[in-house]
Amino acid sequence: MKLIPPVREEYEITLAPLVGLPLERELPLAQRLWQQGWLRKTLILILLAVLWELVARYQANDLMLPSFLQTARAFAEDMASGVLIERVGISLSILFKGYLIGIALAFGLTTLAVSTQLGRDLLSTLTSMLNPLPPIALLPLALLWFGLGQASLVFVLVHSVLWPLALNTYAGFLGVSETQRMAGRNYGLRGLRFVLLILVPAALPSILAGLKIGWAFAWRTLIAAELVFGASSGKGGLGWYIFQNRNELYTDKVFAGLVAVILIGLVVENLVFSTVERLTVKRWGMQRG
Repeated sequence: MKLIPPVREEYEITLAPLVGLPLERELPLAQRLWQQGWLRKTLILILLAVLWELVARYQANDLMLPSFLQTARAFAEDMASGVLIERVGISLSILFKGYLIGIALAFGLTTLAVSTQLGRDLLSTLTSMLNPLPPIALLPLALLWFGLGQASLVFVLVHSVLWPLALNTYAGFLGVSETQRMAGRNYGLRGLRFVLLILVPAALPSILAGLKIGWAFAWRTLIAAELVFGASSGKGGLGWYIFQNRNELYTDKVFAGLVAVILIGLVVENLVFSTVERLTVKRWGMQRG
């Protein structure tokens, strides 16, 4: 005798809608504010400024360490007069020239390195020889070769950008998975198109890291070079501004120049590079936010 299991009648239960209950637990205001990265960084800067002011007042020697308020006053005065803006403009114009030339040369070297064995040997040999060489050590030769002009500064800037960017880019290219490489070859991509359409997007986190390192190296190299170059030629950018005020014992203006260097670094890091990362590698899931 075959047993037939009973058939259970189907039914639906209608649930009453939840009215007046929040779907998500709202965080306290203080916790929501603390999650804002810009607010945390601003608080850090304020704490550093307060610490600076306290130490300067405790030391009570304006020549050795002017207070934060004195430095802010000198900074505002030279910004209003246009002196500091002019010096910053000169420095940034030279920096962008050297930075862009360094990027172009680094891309050319790494493209050659991933394409041929000779290119790999060339990149490995040049980076081993020249990467440990401090860019500022080349300034005397640059002045001898190119004379007292912007070309000397551009030369040392290219050296400071080229090698770290080339190493990071090449390391990123080597880290591209074989699956992505085979996909590009299956689409018939070769040479420069293969590099631009497959390797560069896949290695973008490493390339951006190299760009940031190259920017930092170039910025500090430029300020250091202008301290020497400006003293030789009687003109220059932000580094010369610092050097000139140090000679005249305007310590508050020396610190104002240093603050300008720091502010430009913060703006480039938190606006330019952070925006590029947010629009590319973070959006694509290649980097944690």
